[in-house]
Amino acid sequence: MIVAVAGGKGGVGKTTLAYNLAAALDAVAVDADLGMADLPRGRGPTLHDVLADRATATEARRGGPVDLLPCGRSLAGARAADPGRLDDALAALLGPGEHAVVDCPPGMRADAGAPLAVADRAVVVASPRRFALADAVRTRALARALDAPLAAVACNRVDDDAPTDAVERALGAPTVAVPADPRLGRSVEREAPVTETAPESAATRAVRALARLVQPRRST
Repeated sequence: MIVAVAGGKGGVGKTTLAYNLAAALDAVAVDADLGMADLPRGRGPTLHDVLADRATATEARRGGPVDLLPCGRSLAGARAADPGRLDDALAALLGPGEHAVVDCPPGMRADAGAPLAVADRAVVVASPRRFALADAVRTRALARALDAPLAAVACNRVDDDAPTDAVERALGAPTVAVPADPRLGRSVEREAPVTETAPESAATRAVRALARLVQPRRST
């Protein structure tokens, strides 16, 4: 299963949720933002190298609390990378029964559609501010156009009552309010998913709720 985590604009916490959702699903987190990577890189080849046919996906995979396929941060690497190779890269990355959570580029950039085009389902990350809802609606439209079913919406960094009902009506998908928790905000930089650092927290409950929504339903 490949889950694409997308957002209508940058700065909504998309990368943080992708990383923590990967932890909850025991999946590989893939940084597919070829121009503005955010997941930890470390040493060795990156997705830039994989998409430029200079390394294999398994060579670029890095272990840790959450396994990562990081992306490079150079302009030359981004230019050399072919987003059309992403499907093959993910197929080579995942073993039997493994999942990937792909952090998409923000907005409607030309490369934003590549992860959605190969995803089995999508999660849209939205700001709780009502004026930002239009960005999420545009992202949902892109996911639909690329046949990535919208499994859930994350209304992120909520300090008080989140407009989840309004978001659900606008986007037509179950919506989870994710609280503004500093442990969640620090999780990527510290490579410490909130499911491990604060397993009983409201943030962990929200991440696990998203994980349940994206998992395939078993037929009865």
